[in-house]
Amino acid sequence: MNFLDSVSPALFETLGLVAGLSGCLVLLVQVIKEYRSPEKSSLSMVFIIGFFLIYLFWTFYGIRFHTIALLVTNSIATLLQSTLLIVVVKKNKKFT
Repeated sequence: MNFLDSVSPALFETLGLVAGLSGCLVLLVQVIKEYRSPEKSSLSMVFIIGFFLIYLFWTFYGIRFHTIALLVTNSIATLLQSTLLIVVVKKNKKFT
């Protein structure tokens, strides 16, 4: 643990922001793929709603404990997951 203790909180926050934004980029790619695909989505609603709730929780955690990396990245992820939910619901309605 000595190594981790030697890393400044500001560096951890910066690295957390970079890592979280990387995760958001991956989620954005999934949203774009779903939007462009003409086929019915294979994503389950449990998966989509579950991750929405997870991202929402971590957004509130970031607010509560004033961690910018968690607040920013999970706010973006919550928005992207909401978009994914809308895209999947609209696509699946076309196939029913």
